[in-house]
Amino acid sequence: MATAKKTLVLGASDNPSRYSYLAMNRLKAGRHPVVAVGRKETDVDGIHIAKSPVQQADVDTVTLYLNPTHQKEYYDYILGLNPKRIIFNPGTENPELMKLAKESGIEPVVACTLVLLATGQY
Repeated sequence: MATAKKTLVLGASDNPSRYSYLAMNRLKAGRHPVVAVGRKETDVDGIHIAKSPVQQADVDTVTLYLNPTHQKEYYDYILGLNPKRIIFNPGTENPELMKLAKESGIEPVVACTLVLLATGQY
């Protein structure tokens, strides 16, 4: 089995029709520790969604479910976590944050977290 990768889901939702909801559940099923930040404080299948940024150590991956306009307020938070990579899911591509990530030694990945998990590439 692949190594567990602590993952921050930014733009987490408790709505089962949202991709972030599916990603949280699939990450959990794959035994990846999940940290979730969304618009409202709630819980999804044992995963707490915080309304404001949560400081964490050892975050391997940040997976984005926020459009670029809403990402700006989280730049310092994301970069401050010093993850190995940031996954820009479809619709979240952001050249400005990708550049900042590269300058900080963080790999920007344009991909779909659900596809990466389903194909064993996560």
